[in-house]
Amino acid sequence: MPQRIIIDPVTRIEGHAKISIYLDDAGEVTDARFHVTEFRGFEKFCEGRPFWEMPGITPRICGICPVSHLLASAKAGDQILAVHIPPAAEKLRRLMNLGQIIQSHALSFFHLSSPDLLLGWESDPAQRNVFGLMAAEPDLARSGIRLRQFGQEVIQHLGGQKIHPAWAVPGGVRSALTDQGREQIRAGLLEVRSTALTTLSRFKDLLEDHASEARIFGNFPSLFMGLINPNGLWEHYQGCLRFVDSVGNIIADHLDPSQFQSFIGEAVQTDSYLKSPYYRPLGYPDQSPGLCRLQNGMYRVGPLARLNVCDRMGTPLADQELQEFRQRGNGTVTSSFFYHYARLIEILACIERIEQKLEDPELCQPPLRAQADVNQLEGVGVSEAPRGTLFHHYQVDTTGLLQSVNLIIATGQNNLAMNRTVAQIARHYLHGPDIPESMLNRVEAGIRAFDPCLSCSTHAAGQMPLHIQCKSVNSGQVLSEVWRTSTGEFQVKG
Repeated sequence: MPQRIIIDPVTRIEGHAKISIYLDDAGEVTDARFHVTEFRGFEKFCEGRPFWEMPGITPRICGICPVSHLLASAKAGDQILAVHIPPAAEKLRRLMNLGQIIQSHALSFFHLSSPDLLLGWESDPAQRNVFGLMAAEPDLARSGIRLRQFGQEVIQHLGGQKIHPAWAVPGGVRSALTDQGREQIRAGLLEVRSTALTTLSRFKDLLEDHASEARIFGNFPSLFMGLINPNGLWEHYQGCLRFVDSVGNIIADHLDPSQFQSFIGEAVQTDSYLKSPYYRPLGYPDQSPGLCRLQNGMYRVGPLARLNVCDRMGTPLADQELQEFRQRGNGTVTSSFFYHYARLIEILACIERIEQKLEDPELCQPPLRAQADVNQLEGVGVSEAPRGTLFHHYQVDTTGLLQSVNLIIATGQNNLAMNRTVAQIARHYLHGPDIPESMLNRVEAGIRAFDPCLSCSTHAAGQMPLHIQCKSVNSGQVLSEVWRTSTGEFQVKG
């Protein structure tokens, strides 16, 4: 009898979501869906507001990656003003984004995903969390906290606060980095570089233990998209867009991000508030029942994509790591499990780039802001958020009031790939109506590999409750149920 398994909520991610797994009469998985169950509405309620306010409003979308929205919004404002911001302003914005990538990646790896990797998929779920990691691996957990703290302090030294800094504005930035701030950032570099290198070495040692997951977690052909600089180097703030396929062929190169509508389409589903962007020239992937969501216009963004599309990282240590990383794939690394690996390499690259930028004599040279009024009625701001390419698209009237706002979030661009990932994992591990907890954890971990950021800045500490039902599709009868309580205990019925 056909059945549906629901995982609600998905834990250790930012925001609220659930997963539906569909089984046929024989108990084999036919499909799986990732549903985002919360609604935000920023695009709509910002209409009618002055575009000047957007760098102050849109960072409130998320408390984990506010800098990403701050910078994309300010860059959209730059286009509306039709100005080239001063060189120092761009360098300071870049410095803040590097700090943002470090702090967000550290949170994702150490707090959200490492309990699975270090404590084990089958470990006691009451302990398989950041608190259990602190007990089992206190030095590693402490290093991860300190690494995230370093990234947050870079943001604070520039913007005055770690979360929601009102600092980047259309035309530039409000203030420079102080000499004291520069020295304090410099003083922390040795420790965080050591942490990044040690963690990379530890992760590579663990890969043999997780070879099965690396083979199964979102390992399928797709396109990859990310920013590169004019020389093909890894980029996080400016540049052009590149698409590559699953064997490393460049599908499209040197694309102007402001023309994104010509190559990125957006689709919606009735079962999720998350949009599904796709590569327009290849079309939207076939969603017919019984068919896998393969290739076509599906693409991935984020750390894995950025390492797949670039020629080099552009810094010595990260370039060495990239060469070793690429031995995991054939042209590109296609397993989403390696998002974890890519994050650690990006942390190292960001640390190296921060060290370089602190020695730049032009870093704080005035002016810091270009003065202008509305000169264009449309602006697109694009930068690389920790989770992938972020687009802010604004249309204004002649007074600067917003007529239209469209935000294309990195997690949305990974939506099709996340759906394919949970289906792939479920097909491998689930056979029949029984619901082993370790299988559920692996399905959730497939989503955590993408580090989705579904909206907001509030999170529950420890284990979130989980309720899963296996129902008959025809009658709606509950055949079996599993509860995970807030203390991590499991209760089974049926």
